[in-house]
Amino acid sequence: MPTVFYSNGFRFFFYSNENDEPVHLHVEKGDGYGKIWLDPIESDYFNGFNAQEPRLIKKIVSENADLLKRKWYEYFR
Repeated sequence: MPTVFYSNGFRFFFYSNENDEPVHLHVEKGDGYGKIWLDPIESDYFNGFNAQEPRLIKKIVSENADLLKRKWYEYFR
């Protein structure tokens, strides 16, 4: 499970065996976890986050989309 980075207490990572899916990341913080697609940026699911956290997660992902995509392709090539 390579971690891409941490931001605002969220851990953004991907599973090393998911290269057959479109570009995406997983995110976790405390009891919350989710999956977010990167192209386009869209949530697959968010579980256990409070009402404001999904919005913050999408903002963090949007601001770092180029880095996140680059890390995905570097790892899975």
